[in-house]
Amino acid sequence: MMNTMVHVEVPAADRGPAADRAIKVVARGVNVHYGEKHALHDVDLDIPERAVTALIGPSGCGKSTFLRCLNRMNDTIPVARVTGRIEIDGHDIHDPELDVVQLRARVGMVFQKPNPFPKSVYENVAYGPRIHGLARTKGELDEIVVSSLRRAGLYEEVKDRLADSGTGLSGGQQQRLCIARAIAVSPEVILMDEPCSALDPIATAKIEELMDELRENFTIIIVTHSMQQAARVSQRTAFFHLGSLVEEGPTETIFTTPKDRRTLDYITGRFG
Repeated sequence: MMNTMVHVEVPAADRGPAADRAIKVVARGVNVHYGEKHALHDVDLDIPERAVTALIGPSGCGKSTFLRCLNRMNDTIPVARVTGRIEIDGHDIHDPELDVVQLRARVGMVFQKPNPFPKSVYENVAYGPRIHGLARTKGELDEIVVSSLRRAGLYEEVKDRLADSGTGLSGGQQQRLCIARAIAVSPEVILMDEPCSALDPIATAKIEELMDELRENFTIIIVTHSMQQAARVSQRTAFFHLGSLVEEGPTETIFTTPKDRRTLDYITGRFG
């Protein structure tokens, strides 16, 4: 039976469980209701810092719902109700004293479809630092913009087009621009909701390479339908099914010796 598993090559440096890294995000007993629909059931999950954690599972299983809990995006849905506890660095993100705007600066988000603002490349990246007061001078703002574009692997491609509209870039460039925009405010966590699903294989490879570089400084949580992508980019994987977290662990373990039959069936293509 196990011979049918997806083979995962995990770099030697990542063969440890990634759990020996400090835990950045702790979720306990997280439930989400959309009106009468119970979308997420009692999720407990620890997410290590400076690693990529992949959330996998069939469509409608709750992985994107869980992702949106981490920066309180579900707050924007009138019928959504979230219960349970989520902590970042030991602080409850539902604390009434917490500024949600500041939380979303700390926990950046990259969406499925690239969504640059209808502004110049420069203004897309400068927007966040400007509204959060991160730069005192134009020179400091320039430095943040250039640095963010470099870290997103985009600067060399757009350095002569900073005044051009961000919407005029290719799809892959737009997605890297959105990543630059997210990291410009120095977040600690970056959420990625199927960031490559609208991209071609070459653009996808660039985003995956970028994730590997960014995890040295950021905690990354990615929702993906692609098990191959989860295997390539993540150190830990969590499998969701029907609104429940079935199991989670080191990526190599989940893909080669999962504990739960549902995980095995999903990975071997029996459903999903």
